[in-house]
Amino acid sequence: MSAVSIAKRDFLDVRRAKLVWAPAVLYVVFMLLFFWGQSNRAEPDFYMVLFNLAGLGGALVIPLVALVAAYLSIAGERESGSIKYQLSLPVSRTDVVLGKLLARAGVVSVALLLSFGVGIVAAWLLVPEMTIEYGHYAAFVGLTLLYALAYVAVAVGISAATASRSRAMGSAIGFFFVFNLAWNFLPVGPTAMIRFVFDRFGIEYTDDLLQLIFSLSPTGAYLNGMELVFPNDIGPIQATASSDPFYLQGWFMLVILAGWIVLPLALGRWQFGRADLG
Repeated sequence: MSAVSIAKRDFLDVRRAKLVWAPAVLYVVFMLLFFWGQSNRAEPDFYMVLFNLAGLGGALVIPLVALVAAYLSIAGERESGSIKYQLSLPVSRTDVVLGKLLARAGVVSVALLLSFGVGIVAAWLLVPEMTIEYGHYAAFVGLTLLYALAYVAVAVGISAATASRSRAMGSAIGFFFVFNLAWNFLPVGPTAMIRFVFDRFGIEYTDDLLQLIFSLSPTGAYLNGMELVFPNDIGPIQATASSDPFYLQGWFMLVILAGWIVLPLALGRWQFGRADLG
């Protein structure tokens, strides 16, 4: 048995869970509403739909889809005891972690790809006069899938590091609140707090520093990475200039998202490897 075998079995199990599909259905509903809203405009703006989807998806739906799909992937089996049987087979704990990642990422990707397919059909039917830039839409889909994968990796890492459903749920909710809502959208986030402290003590800082801090969360990297979808200042996204620091460039947002895939998995695997499963 290998990570691929675990992924196949787990994918067949989790794909039936209604709780996994509910946030994806919600994403479809919002997508339909955004396209329908453009149908009343004299000049429908395709990029405004993408911008709204990025804001809503980054703030709420995509993290929920990923976290709900993956936060019990290992912790649930540890609490029930079924993980002991799985590990009694010729399979390593690394195989378990990677297999769960592949399965849950697969389910989330299928759900989102179906959602984006519905979005295109909705654009054709609801706003036939809208000009659809398929290349930019494909870039948007790709970036969103990478963002979702980062959250799946975080959820699997949390699940691997926790021994019970309640702890996994609490940790997933805590991560969502700290690294999504608080970090990027609430006035108590690190960007606002650092600005306050620096202003209070007369410490000089640049807007580049604040933008970097904002981008260090998965959601911040996703939102700032949207310049890869909206090139040359098209729409509401302002692209960075070539003279800006490399850590503010769109490509570096992909590096940050990749880091959110690798590091939580590595930490979760390390903690899972140290765990006494009885």
